[in-house]
Amino acid sequence: MVSSNGSTKRAIYSGELARLSGVSPDTIRYYERNGLLRCAPRSTSGYRLFSPDTVAQVHLVRSALSIGLSVRELADVLGERNRGGAPCHRVRKLVASKLTALEVQLRELRSWQRELRNTLTQWDRLLAKTPRGNQARLLEAFAATHPKGHVRHSTFRSLAQGNQKREKQR
Repeated sequence: MVSSNGSTKRAIYSGELARLSGVSPDTIRYYERNGLLRCAPRSTSGYRLFSPDTVAQVHLVRSALSIGLSVRELADVLGERNRGGAPCHRVRKLVASKLTALEVQLRELRSWQRELRNTLTQWDRLLAKTPRGNQARLLEAFAATHPKGHVRHSTFRSLAQGNQKREKQR
């Protein structure tokens, strides 16, 4: 490989790319498979050979994913860019929609937080009136004051998934 200044750059294997980028070799394969990295040419023995510039590309991918772009969205944007397009306005629009969704979720979480605080306050009053050893029937009291059983699907799902991930890590 020859750099823009004419010096020769040594191609790097996927393991070295992973190490230099701070990700696993599986992540490099995943990025390549999903169009986040260009397909690397192979050596005569079948190893993928990446340009040293790919380290910066991996950092760009990690950065873009960290602000909420999905793998599919990022692959589409990078594909357009690699074909000579200028997807900058599209990227801005995507990230703006991520911010809007986050703001909605934060409002829902604040509402839920208020509801849980109120519920705990009501339960504390109920527990204070309940003789020791007797059932206070907290959930029944909640169901009586919240007959619709409103479920926060997106919030509960994301929190439950986070809890499941933490449990698996233990």
